Amino acid sequence: MKYYLIAGEASGDLHGSNLVREIRKQDPAARIRGWGGDLMQEAGAEIVKHYRELAFMGLSDVLTHLPAILRNFNQCKTDILSFRPDSLVLIDYPGFNLRMARWAKARGLKVIYYISPQVWAWKESRVKQIRKSVNRMLVILPFEQQFYGDRGYPVEYVGHPLVDLIRGELSSPAGKLPTERPVVALLPGSRKQEVRAKLPLMISMADHFPGYDFIIAQAPNLEDDFLSGLVQGKKGVRILKGRTYDLLRQARAALVTSGTATLETALFGVPEIVCYKTSPLTYRVARSLIRVKYISLVNLIMDRPVVPELIQKDFNAATLRRELERLLQDEPLRKKMKGDFRELWMKLGEGRGSARAARSIVEFTRDGDGR
Repeated sequence: MKYYLIAGEASGDLHGSNLVREIRKQDPAARIRGWGGDLMQEAGAEIVKHYRELAFMGLSDVLTHLPAILRNFNQCKTDILSFRPDSLVLIDYPGFNLRMARWAKARGLKVIYYISPQVWAWKESRVKQIRKSVNRMLVILPFEQQFYGDRGYPVEYVGHPLVDLIRGELSSPAGKLPTERPVVALLPGSRKQEVRAKLPLMISMADHFPGYDFIIAQAPNLEDDFLSGLVQGKKGVRILKGRTYDLLRQARAALVTSGTATLETALFGVPEIVCYKTSPLTYRVARSLIRVKYISLVNLIMDRPVVPELIQKDFNAATLRRELERLLQDEPLRKKMKGDFRELWMKLGEGRGSARAARSIVEFTRDGDGR
């Protein structure tokens, strides 16, 4: 059978790659084509467009690049029609993928959505659109199944794919880091806009904690000279590419931008501070729409403030320094946070999320009625 996958950012490429491997196990003759990144391609998918060409962030950036976004959408539609897949599998990336779902469903394609848009956080009205446009929704967070069910749309909870990935990492030897000093990990994100907004303040903490090395986890899509230009030889700051999990396994604390990285960091047991800052316009719009109490997946899943969140004006030098000092030196705080992280593991379940998602996709592609 033929599957067309669309992932528009680094986390989608990661989860998409595991999905591709599992689909190929269950359907050895599968042809898989789509939009994604290097990891999906290495797993066996034919990648038409790389997600690095799609990384638009925030309202102002989207408006600026609207012509390019529309061209991308039309190019994707043309390629789907040419490939004629048996199913279209959309991975997160809601601004693009929900529009694609509506278009594809109208043309009789089976539409499967893996990793739900965060409609529980904002734009709850999208549930009605999803019900009309998506044949099967596969969710990865424990509370999402009830959220959709309460709104009359049955979805399938498959479990979070990070559980297996990180459990496997923790069972293998850690790679040595290029330092003998204790480490603070910096995870500023994969989009240039968010890195520019957060990294300068993150690396400024090196001046206040001279006994630590601050190591930046470089996302694979970011060019070396982009990050080195922001760091500019800052004392006590290093850049590490392609070894985020080695870094997290040995870090004493982490400064993390919001998103999947907050969950990854917690599952490695690293005390963290969640940092978020965007343009004033985007923040004002988001603040008026967002319905949830927290921005980090850790706090959302646990339904309480397990990790500190520094958002917009609170993400400043004085507050960040104070919170990082607590995280590094307050042993009771560290012990409590790590205990909460163990509870988080239990909430996420037994694993095998990618395999369950792949089985559902293969079975529905073969047998589903395309309601």
